[in-house]
Amino acid sequence: MDPQTLPIKQKELYDTIKKQYKVAFEPLSIGDVRLNLLKVTDLEQILGGKDPLQDVSEFPFWIRLWEAAIVLSEFVAGHRFPDGAKVLELGAGLGAPGLTAAARGHDVTLSDYEELILDFERVSAAASGLDNVRFAMLDWLNPPEMEKYDVILGAEILFRDEFFQPLLTILDNALKPGGAVYLAHDVRRKSLQPFLQMAEKKYTISAQKRKLKSLEEEKEVLLTRLVTR
Repeated sequence: MDPQTLPIKQKELYDTIKKQYKVAFEPLSIGDVRLNLLKVTDLEQILGGKDPLQDVSEFPFWIRLWEAAIVLSEFVAGHRFPDGAKVLELGAGLGAPGLTAAARGHDVTLSDYEELILDFERVSAAASGLDNVRFAMLDWLNPPEMEKYDVILGAEILFRDEFFQPLLTILDNALKPGGAVYLAHDVRRKSLQPFLQMAEKKYTISAQKRKLKSLEEEKEVLLTRLVTR
């Protein structure tokens, strides 16, 4: 991906980001969908000396393309949502699932908690040739008035149990009647089961395991679908 080919506004964003961080575009192919994701290549620049091994909450989860995000992207690419479906990705990070949905022609909103993350997503959307994507700041603990969406996506968003109830509140407020939530997480994620136990009070939950092979190992991802009872 040649940054010089970006539209003027996104090129200016890219130049601003590049002054602060070492970055590169990572190409991602999901079936016939081709994305270019802008990523930080020097983790220390984001960590600023903090040790994520001492406190996992200090790890900037958004800078990594998680296996679960790839699995969710593959699902989105191969699943037929209603034409022109409104799609929200929560805790989007690099935004692969949401951008895949946009490449399939859907009206997509990528959301996260920090403007810097949204700027990376803005550049990635432009670098992927997508103009049907919006970007929204979303603090789960203090959410704004929510629009309604046909589909809500989330990959590796269940890290802290204090966010479980706020997340469920957002799903309640943002999901259209008859809509569906699709989540993808590493099957080893310990927080997954407690969250699903809370969610099953209001949602019918179905799940399937999918494997993703990499050069290092084979990862198993749990893809879950939630629909209102």
